[in-house]
Amino acid sequence: MLGVIVSFSDLLGTTTASHIHAATATAGTGTAGVATQLPTFTGFPLGVTSGTCSHTFDLTDPLSFNSSFITSNGGTAASAEAALAAALGDGKAYLNIHTTFAPGGEIRGFLVPVPEPGAYALIAGLGLCGFGAWRRVKRT
Repeated sequence: MLGVIVSFSDLLGTTTASHIHAATATAGTGTAGVATQLPTFTGFPLGVTSGTCSHTFDLTDPLSFNSSFITSNGGTAASAEAALAAALGDGKAYLNIHTTFAPGGEIRGFLVPVPEPGAYALIAGLGLCGFGAWRRVKRT
C-alpha cells in the first residue's frame, strides 16, 4: 500500500490530471514516465484551482499502475511495486499536478517516504535500547 495526501491551492489553471512519475536518473531532479494510473488517480479533484485528496494505492493491483510502467519494470505488479518503492526510497519519484494553465504540470514535487506511526514507536524503542546498551557498556 502507498498512501498519498495532497493539498493544493491558488493554481493558475484548473486541474486536468495528477499522477506519480518515476524514476528520474538523479534524485530530486529530472523527469520520468508516469508510474501510476492515468490520467489521474482515483478521487483526485479535477476542474478546480484548489483542493485536497487522500488516496491509498494498492500496489499489488495492476490497475494502480500505468501499464507501460509495469511493462518497462518487469511485467508484473510486484515488479512495478518494487521499482516504485526503490524510486521513492531514492528520492526519484514525484507527484505532478497538470492544469489548463500548465498542461505539462503546474505543481511538481518530489516525494519523501514518511514512516507509519507504529514505525516511529519502533524506531524510538530501538534508539532507547541502543542508548541503554551504550550506557551499560560505559559504566562497566
